[in-house]
Amino acid sequence: MDSERITIDPSICHGKPCIRGLRHPVENLPELLAGGMTIEDILADHEDLEREDILAALAYAAR
Repeated sequence: MDSERITIDPSICHGKPCIRGLRHPVENLPELLAGGMTIEDILADHEDLEREDILAALAYAAR
């Protein structure tokens, strides 16, 4: 796990893995991509995310 990108905190999103302690659960990002959004679309909609966050979420989901 990329400990800088994927964090687990019981006080954030009920302890689900999230991106950098933000309220973006890792599981949501692959779902957005599967729904047809591109990485660029996600980054435009969520300005606090970075490309590396999305790639880390995909790698985490692949495990």
